[in-house]
Amino acid sequence: MVWADVPADKEQEFNRWYNEEHLAERLSVPGFLSGARYEAVKGGPKHLACYELDTVAVLEREAYKRVQAHPTEWTRRCSPEVIGTTYIRNVYALIHPKTVTTEVAESDMAPVLQIGRMDVPPEIDVEFNGWYDTIYVPNYEKVPGVIRGRRYRAVTGTPPYLTLYEFEHPRVSESAAWAAQRDISPVTHRIRPHMRHAPGSPGIWVKTFQL
Repeated sequence: MVWADVPADKEQEFNRWYNEEHLAERLSVPGFLSGARYEAVKGGPKHLACYELDTVAVLEREAYKRVQAHPTEWTRRCSPEVIGTTYIRNVYALIHPKTVTTEVAESDMAPVLQIGRMDVPPEIDVEFNGWYDTIYVPNYEKVPGVIRGRRYRAVTGTPPYLTLYEFEHPRVSESAAWAAQRDISPVTHRIRPHMRHAPGSPGIWVKTFQL
């Protein structure tokens, strides 16, 4: 995942570069399964590019390294690494669910993502993960408008945990049904105060472009 904020006077060309060149270039690399761009309606940074890979090892293979080592002129001018006032590039591995069905793997990227980036003190790490996987995510998946929830651990970047909910629309987490699930388990009251969110987290991003 790549998040960025860019100066207003560079945003139009930045979007053209991403939509007309960069996304297609990345998706041409073997092992890149899908990719889409999103913009924040809550939290931030504003711009998010989300890629799904068949394995994180894709980023160590020659095909990807060759593209990365030979940026186009447009990339050298418009990459968020160059012009971004905020630039976050994190790589994640799926930890919940342990596997995905073929139907899920082949599904379109969601129209809306709610993403939380967080960590917890080491002494509650095991309990935190058990609670999140067996109580917190499954409860929210019952809410109308939630497509599914997934959890990831950072391979590169911080903080170590990312939770991603796929939504049908951006107001799902404002609903009474979502609020009802938030505190339904007594375990939640004990664990949630220990969660430390990154700036701009949790945020909501709406899909703006997909090939």
